[in-house]
Amino acid sequence: MKIKYPVYQPYLTGNEKQYVLECLESSWISSKGKYIGEFENKFSEYLGVPYSASVSNGTVALHVALLALGISKGDEVIVPTFTYIASVNSITYTGATPVFVDSDPISWQMSIEETKNKISPRTKAILAVHLYGHPCDIQALRDLATKEEFFLIEDTAEALGSEFNGRKVGTFGDISTFSFFGNKTITTGEGGMVVTNDKALYEKCVHIKGQGLAKNAEYWHDIIGYNYRMTNICAAIGLAQLERVHDIIKIKRQIAGWYREELNGLPVIFHDEMDGRFFSTYWMISILVKDSLIREKLRKHLIENGIETRPAFHPVHTMPMYTKPGYQFPVAEDLGARGINLPSYPGLTKEDVKFIPNTIRNFYERD
Repeated sequence: MKIKYPVYQPYLTGNEKQYVLECLESSWISSKGKYIGEFENKFSEYLGVPYSASVSNGTVALHVALLALGISKGDEVIVPTFTYIASVNSITYTGATPVFVDSDPISWQMSIEETKNKISPRTKAILAVHLYGHPCDIQALRDLATKEEFFLIEDTAEALGSEFNGRKVGTFGDISTFSFFGNKTITTGEGGMVVTNDKALYEKCVHIKGQGLAKNAEYWHDIIGYNYRMTNICAAIGLAQLERVHDIIKIKRQIAGWYREELNGLPVIFHDEMDGRFFSTYWMISILVKDSLIREKLRKHLIENGIETRPAFHPVHTMPMYTKPGYQFPVAEDLGARGINLPSYPGLTKEDVKFIPNTIRNFYERD
């Protein structure tokens, strides 16, 4: 069956082609060129933070952020188990230990109470993840990190433009990261960003991502760094995307509203904003069904009708390199077993969105 409705596809309706052609014509196609600085500056302006450092993808953004904070062997970083694996792998890269917490069953975000219970003398940071575009209770985590005197890192890969109490997520942490993979709210193809209010942290990030090149020196490297830089071409695409970010988010929230209306009355739970404090950008439209068996049958039915879906993330603690005897995170395991991501890209029309829930309705009527 040909896929008519993919889970996601980029929304390239602005100046992307023009800016990329300018890169090609100027020959500035690698990690130098005007678009890198322009994209970083405009990104800072959009968020309202002073410092943004572009990198080659969202995973290395997390790695750079952790390194800049000095996270290393012997440290513990509290992180939700219900997340994309990059959140956890980046902690492991530094030699630190990820300490898993369960999820809130309504918001799907990391449990605040369990986070409090997992604090130990070795806790160096909380890595908060804003999952599927819905903010976590980031102010509670900010207050906790301040009280206990450890770092707060925001993994905002899936939540560009989302807000908590009217303030954009990615601005609460000591340092925060974003991803611009092809399925993110805005894309550079592959790319990421590290943002902070702290100039010293920003300079460390620039130092680390640029092979440890010493400041004001040619080919002199004074730390072991990494080649984590973004290309000018990627930044050109990112700048064009950022110019349309308000429109993209408006469209995605409209699509979520259509889904909310059309899914009403079906035996599914729509992953929605918890209350007025939370402003979701609905990176992925997600639902819960009764159980894992129903999920796989429904996904098969949808793909047979040209509708691509994704399962919710498998909790990271269930994967062989991270599992340990006695690990139990029942909410995360339940969400991971029952969750489905539906087509969520900005090009969907109201008629498209009607078709998808109608196909779900047909499945339940048939069964």
